[in-house]
Amino acid sequence: MNKPVTIKDIAKKFKCSPSTVSRALNNHPSINEDTRRNLQEYAQKVGYQRNQVSLSLLNKKTATIGVIVPTINNYHESAIIEGIEAVLQPLGFTLNICVTNEQYVLESEYVNKLLSNRVEGIFLSVSQETYDSGHYEHLEQIKKRSIPLIFIDREYEGFATGSVIIDDYHGAFSAVEHLVKMGRKRIAHLKGPNGMAVAEERLRGYVECLKKYDLPVDEHLILNTNFKVESAIEPVTKLMSLPELPDAVFGVNDQVAIGAMKVIRDKGLSIPGDIAVAGFDNSPISAYIYPSLTSVARPGRQIGIEAAKIFADYLQQSSGKEFSTKHIVLPSELIVRESTMGGG
Repeated sequence: MNKPVTIKDIAKKFKCSPSTVSRALNNHPSINEDTRRNLQEYAQKVGYQRNQVSLSLLNKKTATIGVIVPTINNYHESAIIEGIEAVLQPLGFTLNICVTNEQYVLESEYVNKLLSNRVEGIFLSVSQETYDSGHYEHLEQIKKRSIPLIFIDREYEGFATGSVIIDDYHGAFSAVEHLVKMGRKRIAHLKGPNGMAVAEERLRGYVECLKKYDLPVDEHLILNTNFKVESAIEPVTKLMSLPELPDAVFGVNDQVAIGAMKVIRDKGLSIPGDIAVAGFDNSPISAYIYPSLTSVARPGRQIGIEAAKIFADYLQQSSGKEFSTKHIVLPSELIVRESTMGGG
């Protein structure tokens, strides 16, 4: 295999110093135009590539960003990443994407690796285990290094830094209110992990809506899941064994709602005739399953765009400025489909 062409190789070919070649390739005005053009054309012809690692050490800039997310299996996280890239790629940044699978240990390891690789900023959607463990030492390390940290979608409550999230409370409230207005009075909630901000806010929206319409908050109808489809099977099976069945189920996300739909159908019950089902995320599949799933849309790509803008605005500030603690809450929107229409 041929060795990559270096500046020294080009210098030897043209019988000049490596510094002359370097200046020519960087359009330095001290090198005359003909020499610059000849050296640049030859470098392109022989496939010379700049050593980006050396350049980053020289410039103290890597033009890389770390993005840490719990999963990339869901459309929502992918849309957030697309939004970040849409803003920062034209500015010359490359994204290093890390997936934690909801594990604190992986999240902490990725933070350390990204810091070692001298990224210029970190976008983080906090993992479930990080919430559960209460650890935030790895977040403190980011701040100590004076590297911008921006929470995307999920934040660590009480940790002062930039963040972009959506209005989970009002999204859940609107979904439950829709179910109430469709005549449902015994609404179950698959609430997601305890302590996680998004799950707790959706629970709060559920509870407050029931109270507004003078409906009882029945603890037997509130069951934990995680965010995966299979986590709905056992709790919904429990709901189906209650003496009085729920007439609606509100899932913490679409995956959980889809899992609930399977259990309900397997019991020989109809959706929405016997039990209405609503989810959260408005994932692409929600419009194409049968019956199509009512869901709360959250603007994933816009989360990424707004988070990237916070970072880009910081870059425009004069040196010495502290990183922004700007907190942006984007609205959510209920998308009504077949799974909640009729029945009741």
